[in-house]
Amino acid sequence: MAKICLSLTGKTLARDLEVLDRNRKDVDMAELRADYLDPDERLHLRRFPEMAGIPVILSIRRSIDGGRYVGGEGSRITLFAKGLAYADADRRRNFAYVDLEEDLHVPSLEDAARTFGTHIIRSWYNFEGVDEDLAEKLRENRRVGDEIVKAALVPRGLDDVTRVYRAAREIMDIDKILICMGEYGANTRILAERLGSLFCYAAPSGESDLPLAAPGQMDCKEMAELYRFHEITSETKIFAVTGYPLKTTSSSFFFNTVFGIEQAGAVYVPIPADSADSLIRLAEEIGVSGISVMVPYGEKIIPYLAHKSKEVLSIGACNTVVAGPQGWMGFNTNAAAFSGSLLDFIGRKDLRGRKLTIMGSGGAARAVAAEVYRLKGKALILNRTVARARALAESYHFAWAGLDSRGADLMEKYSNIIIQTTPVGMDPSPGADPLEFYKFSGRETVMDLIYSPKKTRCLRRAEEAGCRVLGGYDMFLRQARYQYAYYMNKEFSPSLVSRVGF
Repeated sequence: MAKICLSLTGKTLARDLEVLDRNRKDVDMAELRADYLDPDERLHLRRFPEMAGIPVILSIRRSIDGGRYVGGEGSRITLFAKGLAYADADRRRNFAYVDLEEDLHVPSLEDAARTFGTHIIRSWYNFEGVDEDLAEKLRENRRVGDEIVKAALVPRGLDDVTRVYRAAREIMDIDKILICMGEYGANTRILAERLGSLFCYAAPSGESDLPLAAPGQMDCKEMAELYRFHEITSETKIFAVTGYPLKTTSSSFFFNTVFGIEQAGAVYVPIPADSADSLIRLAEEIGVSGISVMVPYGEKIIPYLAHKSKEVLSIGACNTVVAGPQGWMGFNTNAAAFSGSLLDFIGRKDLRGRKLTIMGSGGAARAVAAEVYRLKGKALILNRTVARARALAESYHFAWAGLDSRGADLMEKYSNIIIQTTPVGMDPSPGADPLEFYKFSGRETVMDLIYSPKKTRCLRRAEEAGCRVLGGYDMFLRQARYQYAYYMNKEFSPSLVSRVGF
């Protein structure tokens, strides 16, 4: 079973111990990054394993490998020797592991480590991508049969991540640690057990003053509690949310919380994708059961679907993909979630006699436009790229315009209800307002599909003008519940909503 290893990057041993104590319940072991310690503190690193009380890795990372150690190699070897010196018969008081790079050759150091039960991690770093012959390279790096081989890599795209999973299958017979750093790597950290990795390195929770030991390291509390890292096995069903850039989403919290409550044997992981093609390759490689599709892949994913629901066919966008016996099946839960949320809010059964402005032309805007048309409303499509606004509008005989004076003038005629569908104003950039050119009169009903923050700058401005406003939180919950039904092949129990707690 893979373990969570807490990377400690404090300047003093006392600080590292304080951080470890606060995060102890969520981790199995720790990595002392001695390259982050003040020079005087490094002299006392031998004491740390006994202080920690759990297995500890000694790492002194060179700057060329992404670390902070800038001294000579002789000094670094001496520091390793100090960490392993005066070994105790009680192995719990010694470093459990020492991390040595694949180009470091010090037989006396390695022999001393083995003599007193300290395991050697033979590590290798690549910040430029993933080698085609990764499995072969890792086998070569393992000099002695008891060594643990480690590769820390920075994928250039999702295909590089797929290559890591394939390499892992080829070397299932050897002890290893495989890590994809950076924006594409989160899934490899959460799914360390699927990779056959012994450890997953994680950052302390709530310690914003401490630097990350490596790019993309995740919060250990999040790993242990939200993703239930220790419960993931080869039988765990994998669900994912994808997009690029994959901005703030509450989907991970919603689904992982529900899966935990139900003990569903499932996990929901973020997979930012550089293309729909590479997403599908990775999903098939690791056996993903379902995918929540976000910008910009709502339309781009459609060619990969063996089955398309009538909503996907009519809207031209898909936000829910499920693995089926004959291939990927695509659905759209945004449409029903949008109309259900809006109609409940305004107390109507349809949109007859209502004139609406729809801001945007992406997948969410397509779902909104289709529902407005189905509910007999009339609409204006506004978009920065006028050609996209026109293409969407002409499908339903709606009006269209760009973000200019003509668009602002037309909005005056289509202002009963204003629907904002773009990601502008979403965390982590909540200060943006895609409708800043429009002055609210106070008579409009304004809906923003963004749910984080719960009230965007656009909605706050509308509310201050006297408008009735509706955020995207209710719509998010509805579409997530519909997605759950597709993923799990059963209805979502209403009693779960209050237990999700966000």
